[in-house]
Amino acid sequence: MDKKILSDIKKALEKLDDALKQEDSEYIRDSAIKRFELCFDLGWKLMKLYAKTEGLECNSPRSCIRTMFELGILRYDENWMQMITDRNELVHIYRQELADIVYHRLPEYLQMLKAVLDKITKTPTYKDGP
Repeated sequence: MDKKILSDIKKALEKLDDALKQEDSEYIRDSAIKRFELCFDLGWKLMKLYAKTEGLECNSPRSCIRTMFELGILRYDENWMQMITDRNELVHIYRQELADIVYHRLPEYLQMLKAVLDKITKTPTYKDGP
């Protein structure tokens, strides 16, 4: 397993957590959303690497999340699909109203991404190395 991506995602999740602990303001919201986007991108890339160690291939966030369902790393939860939609809309069509809505979902998304990292790092594949 690529230790660099693991280190990067841990740091990114910590920074998102720190941002969410700050007093709410437009600046903090925008910062937290950008940090979420980074966490999301690192998260699905971690899933892609993990799938590869299991002999599977996934090449998009949606396919990697579905692969994690199949591998038992994640339990099916519609919030994963909502997370993908939110991330894509934020990146491609930034609207303040959407940003406000997604900002309030970030604590849940943070916990979901932390859970993936935790689950992957507890697998034999992670412990034994690729």
